[in-house]
Amino acid sequence: MSPGTVPSPGYKNSLGLTDEQIKQFSDGAAGSTPLGRVGELDEVLKAVVFLACDDSSYVNAIELFVDGGQTQI
Repeated sequence: MSPGTVPSPGYKNSLGLTDEQIKQFSDGAAGSTPLGRVGELDEVLKAVVFLACDDSSYVNAIELFVDGGQTQI
């Protein structure tokens, strides 16, 4: 699992960023992402759930990018 920019509580709790710093960082990252926005935690969670369930039974040895297309440019 390779998530892109996904603001989370860790930005504030672990990194000590302020709300304004998180917003500035997110806005900058959104500008370089084909979807034009940062991700949300539930979007990464849905990808993890997919890999953990039987729907992905034939998926093997992949790196799943959940990054709004950022690695494609």
